[in-house]
Amino acid sequence: MKKALVISGGGSKGAFAGGVAQYLMKNEGKDYDFFLGTSTGSLMVSHLAMGMIDELKSLYTNVNQETIFSNNPFKIRKVAGEKVVSINHLNTLWNILNGRKTFGESKNLRALIKRNITKEMYVKIRAANKEVVVTVSNLTTNQIEYKSINDCTYEDFCDWIWGSCNYVPFMSLLEKDYCQYADGGFGSLIPIREAILRGATEIDAIILETEVTQFNRLPSKNPFSLLFDVFDFMLTHVERHNITIGKLAASNKGVKLNLYYTPTVLTTNSLVFDKNLMSKWWKSGFKYAKSKEEEKMSEFRPDVLTDQEMEDSKEDAEKLNI
Repeated sequence: MKKALVISGGGSKGAFAGGVAQYLMKNEGKDYDFFLGTSTGSLMVSHLAMGMIDELKSLYTNVNQETIFSNNPFKIRKVAGEKVVSINHLNTLWNILNGRKTFGESKNLRALIKRNITKEMYVKIRAANKEVVVTVSNLTTNQIEYKSINDCTYEDFCDWIWGSCNYVPFMSLLEKDYCQYADGGFGSLIPIREAILRGATEIDAIILETEVTQFNRLPSKNPFSLLFDVFDFMLTHVERHNITIGKLAASNKGVKLNLYYTPTVLTTNSLVFDKNLMSKWWKSGFKYAKSKEEEKMSEFRPDVLTDQEMEDSKEDAEKLNI
């Protein structure tokens, strides 16, 4: 049996996925042969393949806007105690005047990847026969591409991770091999089917969205907020399509598929990186995975009653004078 861990895109919400992965790997003792990620998921899979969960937690709970953006297109301010995100028109104009193709630049993220995913890690992952795969969208050929660590040099692999994370036009555009690459989530937000095609027989898929829509968006106030809403609409439906296709492929191939959604809406702008919130989301992910696994165990042990079931049984017994 070959197991795969698949992590969707979701920007700062990746902290929640880290908590889920920590519980599954450390507490449930799950050992995976394949690690597939899109966008923020691609940032996580190398550390998870090495079992470097503490290092990953430190990384995800200590980043901020400056860690990611070399030219930040967003401005964050507090209104009535709440954080409100708007466009930094000066930074955006600067990028346009300098002939760049995007509103913001994420070169700091590329440097962060190089510092935290080292050549030593790259060599060890390949030697351990763990397949680590990241998803990128090739805008030139209009294709989704899956880049395995076993097929790349170290420098190329770092580039593909960076490209997979670049949510254009707000982050940098990766130009490589005469093609332009962007966030893998534009085509494959949760690559379940790819894990099946590579031979996985059991898959744990962490999806950084709620299972059902839990809110309506406020009306757009400017072109940038409208662009965000359009992208969010598109990615939501890409994700649903990926999950549907993944479920069908799993059913046809007899693959066991476990889905882990976020139980609540974590944020409406996953490009805002707040250390305190991300620390909270990591803990939430851990607790959620624990509760889900305990729920599975209770399903397999029907003789074990929950506290509520015990209470209900007592009430029924009293009514019947038993």
